[in-house]
Parts: sequence; structure tokens; C-alpha cells
Amino acid sequence: MRVYIPSTFPLLDLACHTGEFGPAPLVAYAVTPALREWYTDGDDEELEYAAMAQAARASVGLLAADPGAQRRRVVVACEMSAIPPADGTVELGDARLELHVVVPWRTVAAVHIDAVDAAGIVGKAADLWDAAQNGDDDAIFALDSCEGEDLLWYATQEIPDLLAAEGPCGGSRA
Repeated sequence: MRVYIPSTFPLLDLACHTGEFGPAPLVAYAVTPALREWYTDGDDEELEYAAMAQAARASVGLLAADPGAQRRRVVVACEMSAIPPADGTVELGDARLELHVVVPWRTVAAVHIDAVDAAGIVGKAADLWDAAQNGDDDAIFALDSCEGEDLLWYATQEIPDLLAAEGPCGGSRA
């Protein structure tokens, strides 16, 4: 099953160099029963996209917690053999999972990252993250605006070169 781990450039750099995402527990997103039930007419591709979109939104929260990180969303797609069942507290449409294991780098299938020109929109959303979580309409609009930005796809073999090009721990905030 494919899971999507929200990340940032510094976290991606750390995982690439240590060979794992951790420590556990980790928040990840996948096609959960709650997501499948919400999108009853969605095919597998649409469901995967919805799960990845939720992970991308969570990446903005990680950026809010790390003001020095480059203002681009990062989502890591991993192939996992088993996903824990939901604990019954998830809302309809929720793709969120809690993984109680570290995720080895070898499970990474691809990485999705915003284009450089999305940094302004994503940065504004990260700056307003707390306000959005508290229901501020303008902040929610800024967060929702990120969804208009497409994430670029990178193969695993491209990640070390991408990280090197971006500089130490993801480079500048641009």
C-alpha cells in the first residue's frame, strides 16, 4: 500500500542521509476506509491523489514549525506492506494514519515537491498556519490556495542531486 509522508527539505535531507524516516510514531496519509467511504465514486487514482493532497496540507504545518525551512511542500510516497487499521476516531474522508514504525528509505517510491515559484503561496500559508487551525477565514483561504499548486514528481535516484542543488538541509527559503 502506498503511504504519503508529509515532510520538508530538512526532514527529507535527514531521511536521505540516515536511511529512514523516524522516530515513530509518524503521521502518514493513505487510502483509508474513511477516505474510501467519503469518495464513494472515486477510482484508486483519485483516492491516492486525495491522500497525497492531505499529506501536502500537513507539510505546510511542518513548515510552520520550522521557519528556516524552504517554503515548498514535500510529500514522500512510500510503499509499505502493512498499514495499521484506523482506531475508530477518524472522521469521514480522513486519510491520516499513525505509523508506529520507522519507515526505511528503501520503501520510498517517489517524492513530490512544489516548484520554486510556489514558495510565496506556500510561505504565506505556513505563516498563517496557526490562525487557519483556529478557524480564521483569511488564513484558511491562504492554506487552501496551496492546493492550486501542483507538486512535481521526483524519482528516488534524483533526490540526492536535488538536495545537493538546494544546499544544506534544503537550501534557502526561496
